[in-house]
Amino acid sequence: MSSADLRDLYQQVIMDHNKKPRNFREMGNANHLAHGNNPLCGDALVVFVKLDGDVIEDVSFQGSGCAISVASASLMTEALKGKTLTEAETLYESVHKQMTGEDIEQSALGKLEVLSGVKEFPARVKCATLSWHTMHAALDSDHDISVTTE
Repeated sequence: MSSADLRDLYQQVIMDHNKKPRNFREMGNANHLAHGNNPLCGDALVVFVKLDGDVIEDVSFQGSGCAISVASASLMTEALKGKTLTEAETLYESVHKQMTGEDIEQSALGKLEVLSGVKEFPARVKCATLSWHTMHAALDSDHDISVTTE
């Protein structure tokens, strides 16, 4: 795929997930959750996770933010459902490396590859990674926790 094609796809996917975010809801039966906040951009969200053993049975988010923040959270929830904690950790690390410009095996990301476009806009990387850091914090804690990206 050419870089122009990838940029077009990136913009289409970001706009689609921003307008119609997947798994955008409060989850009453979540057993892990965390609050994420990016004061520089005004992004604020809550990530809800329902773990069954070491499998992510359900994941959702609520909040508000820029298109990149909302779209990244939406894509993340789709990607993580049904994954084990180990798989989620691997995906978290891959996404983070991709957005900070490290070389990774793109095939491991699937649909999440569209987030690679964010690295072209360094000021927006924190918008795209906020939901991922928040999800990571939620899984690491058995109580409500807050994450701030500055």
